[in-house]
Amino acid sequence: MKPAAFRYHRAHDVTDAVGLLGELAAAGEDPKLIAGGQSLMPMMNFRLARPTALVDLGPLRREPALNSLRHNGSSLTIGAMVTHRTVETAELGPDFSVLSRAMRWVGHLPIRSRGTVAGSIVHGDATAEWCLLALLLDAVIVAEGPGGPREIPAEEMFHGFYTTAVEPDEVVTAVTFTRPAPEAALTEFARRHGDFAIVDAAVSLDQPTGGRVVLGGVAPAPVRVPEAEAVLAGGIPGPELFAECGEAAAAAIDPPDDAAGSAAYRRRLARTLVTQALHEAWEKGETR
Repeated sequence: MKPAAFRYHRAHDVTDAVGLLGELAAAGEDPKLIAGGQSLMPMMNFRLARPTALVDLGPLRREPALNSLRHNGSSLTIGAMVTHRTVETAELGPDFSVLSRAMRWVGHLPIRSRGTVAGSIVHGDATAEWCLLALLLDAVIVAEGPGGPREIPAEEMFHGFYTTAVEPDEVVTAVTFTRPAPEAALTEFARRHGDFAIVDAAVSLDQPTGGRVVLGGVAPAPVRVPEAEAVLAGGIPGPELFAECGEAAAAAIDPPDDAAGSAAYRRRLARTLVTQALHEAWEKGETR
């Protein structure tokens, strides 16, 4: 398949991109931003997305703030044009090393080399690794629109299938991860390596207060599972606690039935993946 016809525009900076979005919308167009294009272009090729105009953000890679990773005290800020591969190969320190380790699950090398962190989060796929990581590490998404920049907490970001809090006339400029997690892990299951996950799980251990459990592929958007987190609170880390947490996660969710798997199958995957991720996170802490 090939995409439907569209007009191509090239933004020179963030202000230009915001202006183009507004002008095109006012002219009756349906514009979309394109950065790495690893999510949008396949959807356009299959006619699942049919924007009448594309605004290319490629030139924004020249702006240092948009193409860098910066530690700010206990937080980590990733510019909007930073690729998955850049994060994968970066030395982020123990508090955010889960971001680098999680990148092995993102597609294949060509995809990781072109796709961007911000693009994945804005796309809002319920199984996208970056969407789970945003919830796990209390990310704050910075979006700039006609009224200036605004901050969107990750807990308010994901509204449903490919739907986020970013407005059509806004451009995401950065993502700041505010919650250090030295004992954290992400794992997933797909039919083949590089395929979209059927279910994925991201967890962190924050002893003695407990931890955090996030699941993808079990609802229209990635979700935290408070029932599983309650099991971790005050518990002693180890195989018994992790298995109990996996059971609690499986019991708490109401996953869909679809071509990729039944609801019962997704519950089994959730139980297994949460347990496995907790073991990995614990082992990461043990080796520090």
